[in-house]
Amino acid sequence: MSKVSSTRLKMIRNFEVASEKVFDAWLKPEMMGKWFFTLEGTNKVTRNNPQVGGTWEIIDHRGGQDYRAIGEYLELDSPKKIKLTFKMPEMSDLEDTITVEIKELEQGCEMTFTQLIHVAQESNWTDSEIEKALDEMRDGTEVGWNYMFMGLKELVETGEVSYKG
Repeated sequence: MSKVSSTRLKMIRNFEVASEKVFDAWLKPEMMGKWFFTLEGTNKVTRNNPQVGGTWEIIDHRGGQDYRAIGEYLELDSPKKIKLTFKMPEMSDLEDTITVEIKELEQGCEMTFTQLIHVAQESNWTDSEIEKALDEMRDGTEVGWNYMFMGLKELVETGEVSYKG
């Protein structure tokens, strides 16, 4: 087995709704299927058992191909914290850990998203190649989450996501 290096991605987003609404969007299948790793128009499957030890699965169909994301809930503290694993088994055996912390503000709430990202190293990589791979994975992951969080914001604040895929 190859060595694994890790990097951390942290993103903060504000929402003009109560923290419960954002918390629910992470857990309710009818909401997850509109923004989390998928879009309503491309979502094929959203399964969820939101309890500690429970699992989740989303299958998104784009460009004639299915993309599958799975994970397990490690911690749930409504409406403040969700900790879960995130894995795309067809792409990697590695499993990331995501922590979502939501705090109530005077108006709305603030979500702090942290993902511990793991990257498999090639055996001959130098330190600079490892660093470059980690930076590229973190940057690419951030772009993806940024799009998802735009959809999440629209969903919780308006009830709809305008982009359907």
